[in-house]
Amino acid sequence: MFAMRLHKPGTPLQWEELPDLTPGPGEIRVKVLACGVCRTDLHVVDGDLTHPKLPITPGHEIVGRVDALGIGVSSLAIGQRVGIPWLGHTCGHCPYCDSHHENLCDHPVFTGYTRDGGYATQAVADARFAFPLGEEGSDVEVAPLLCAGLIGWRSLIKTGDAQKVGLYGFGAAAHIIAQVLVRQKKKVFAFTRPGDTKTQDFARELGASWAGGSDELPPEQLDATIIFAPVGSLVPAALKTLRKGGKVVCAGIHMSEIPAFSYDSLWEEREIVSVANLTRQDGLDFLSLAPKIGIHTTTTPYALKDANKALDDLRHGRFDGAAVLVP
Repeated sequence: MFAMRLHKPGTPLQWEELPDLTPGPGEIRVKVLACGVCRTDLHVVDGDLTHPKLPITPGHEIVGRVDALGIGVSSLAIGQRVGIPWLGHTCGHCPYCDSHHENLCDHPVFTGYTRDGGYATQAVADARFAFPLGEEGSDVEVAPLLCAGLIGWRSLIKTGDAQKVGLYGFGAAAHIIAQVLVRQKKKVFAFTRPGDTKTQDFARELGASWAGGSDELPPEQLDATIIFAPVGSLVPAALKTLRKGGKVVCAGIHMSEIPAFSYDSLWEEREIVSVANLTRQDGLDFLSLAPKIGIHTTTTPYALKDANKALDDLRHGRFDGAAVLVP
């Protein structure tokens, strides 16, 4: 097998030939068909997320076909197309797992961070944390749903019954969840980097009612905002867009420091909440909904060997939608 491997945070990934993987008990091995490039991968590679398993193969938006089963696996079959997400394993017995909050597990394993991921031709996963995908949609189109879509979905759930929703950072996750909001007949307000008229036009094409820079105020007060960009200064900016009782949802796993802001911005029962990981139920719910809605992902494919270029293009916002590696 071949993989792009990180040996030291802050350094480029290295192309390596490795022995074929062998699934352990309860595990599957897949032939990787596509793997999305997520901003969390960038945080792992750049060292924003500390203490990864090293060396590590990044990647947690994996679409693959099962080509080997470990002992005890009966829920999946050889040749079946599956998706492998960020949450790769939970302990099953901590207070969070016992209370159906496995996304907060005290002893989790994360794909592409603490276990090898999908920037490779093969990957191994816990069979319980691999989602059957069916055959609808190409591998490249489906890959971004495995994290950008799932985190966007969990973030959307956090907004409750909000009808006017702002999205800060109109990239992979936002362009997916905007389509869900439009199908739910809710109003989308897209916030991009100041002056990024190309992405603003892209947001309007997907049905956004308004699109502007993150330094602007929308034309009406919002019920909720979701911040996908890892920029702490967007938190006080987002608070200023909210009606009384509105909510800011921070969707990223990493964010730069949040600057001080006046309590007046938070008063009147506004809220700030974060989203951590996902549950398997999130995956089952969203991945069954996505084909019914007819979500279209905008993707830019890259060869597996070009993973470093894909990460750098993501870092500098050089494409709309999501980058996807194809072995």
